[in-house]
Amino acid sequence: MAVKKNTLAIKDQPKHLLGIQNLSVHEAKDILEEAKTFIKLNRSSSKKSDILRGKTQINLFFEPSTRTQSSFDLAGKRLGADVMTMNVVNSALKKGETLMDTAMTLNAMHPDIIVIRHQDSGAPNLLSQKVNCTVINAGDGWREHPTQALLDALTIINRKGKIEGLKIAICGDILHSRVARSNIYLMNMLGAEVNVVAPKTLMPKSIERLGVKSFTDMKKGLDGCDIVMMLRLQNERMQGSFLPSKREYYEFYGLTPEKLKFANKDALIMHPGPMNRGVEIDTKLADDINVSLVKEQVELGVAVRMACLKMYCKK
Repeated sequence: MAVKKNTLAIKDQPKHLLGIQNLSVHEAKDILEEAKTFIKLNRSSSKKSDILRGKTQINLFFEPSTRTQSSFDLAGKRLGADVMTMNVVNSALKKGETLMDTAMTLNAMHPDIIVIRHQDSGAPNLLSQKVNCTVINAGDGWREHPTQALLDALTIINRKGKIEGLKIAICGDILHSRVARSNIYLMNMLGAEVNVVAPKTLMPKSIERLGVKSFTDMKKGLDGCDIVMMLRLQNERMQGSFLPSKREYYEFYGLTPEKLKFANKDALIMHPGPMNRGVEIDTKLADDINVSLVKEQVELGVAVRMACLKMYCKK
């Protein structure tokens, strides 16, 4: 007796953006190339597109956010999606509902994309296993912040024309920073030489395994660098005493015009925000349009997130 073939189509599994570690070099470059097409759109008088018309995007932020949340919100709307930003403070999560119960509730609404930021590492991965839509990680615990690394890469390429062969210093709270981890993965992937600079208390053990050079001396760490990427002190993740004082931290690890002189003459500076002025970076330096890429990072963040939404949303 002949076996009857199953003619039912297998439903396509949604794609997820959970971390830079999950991307191939080609996938990362494809996102950056796609993002370039949205820079011009975002600078035009008519910024609307209908690429995601009829799609539903839910922003689920369990941690405070200004840049990332507003950027994803704007990106979805400019692509024509219906965007709902969930207020966690007023949700059932504050009444004891678990993330999994929330996932089941949201899944029943048939969204196409869920953008999640969570204080626990791995939460987006767990969510992606429980819903039938695309999940994009907007930052999870200490682990990763993939779209921040992608927008940083696009900003560097936009100014320097490339990343391969550049020397990049990532400075500050390396231990608690998901931005640092994602940038280390991506910059190495794209061919940069990466230095990390931090006091011993904020430097992860065996960080060299990630393919970086570590320094506790700011001047040595900045020597010959093309990009100086400062990090925010993650005070909310620090349990115990990691710093003697903010004044002492600024003296040794805050970026000042004097310390920047140890980098290349045409070195540019970056910061993911929000900045602690006078602690992580000198105010005049942060606002100097000749060297600071901070505002450009915010602008290109929208383009990168538009690219991610377009490429990862099911058609």
